[in-house]
Amino acid sequence: MLLVLSAEHRAHLGCLPRAGGAAVGELGRLALEQLRRGAAPRACEAAARKLDIGVDTIQHGVEGLTYLLTESSKLMISEIDFQDSIHVLGFSDELNKSLLQLYLDNRKEIRSILGELAPRLPSYHNLEWRLDVQLASRSLRQQIKPAVTMKLYLNQNEDQTAQVLQTDPATLLHLIQQLEQALGEMKTNHCRRIVRNMK
Repeated sequence: MLLVLSAEHRAHLGCLPRAGGAAVGELGRLALEQLRRGAAPRACEAAARKLDIGVDTIQHGVEGLTYLLTESSKLMISEIDFQDSIHVLGFSDELNKSLLQLYLDNRKEIRSILGELAPRLPSYHNLEWRLDVQLASRSLRQQIKPAVTMKLYLNQNEDQTAQVLQTDPATLLHLIQQLEQALGEMKTNHCRRIVRNMK
């Protein structure tokens, strides 16, 4: 699977040949630091002074490398696909080899960083339900008013929470139909391809 780069990302990566082979290692280190700790303008300024390049060029190079490394790691692109993806940029063979080595050395770490950044969503633990039917009241002697009460237990960060929900059967049937439709859509080839690439 090839990585498709937008014109903006190509422009950001276009500063790499001008910076030289030694700068690629430094920009790669800055890109990894940006993933670990966030943006660091002082580090970019120090690298700009060290490499005698403009700060904007360094920042664009770091942004381009960060995008290239994160997207490649996210999609688990093979060596050949990575080389084909960056071959389009028209870099020298030496620069392509440097980028490939940077990707291969750091893709596991990048995937672990991206995994830590993913939000921790609550997960299902248990469900208790009850059907209540009101048959009559003081004002209406013959009425049937059903209600479904559910208690949903969720696990989040090793804590268990409970949510109480109440609805009428018609709304519950509509909800069931919508969930079944969503599950049906997950079986399509398009959704399977997206899920496979997200893992």
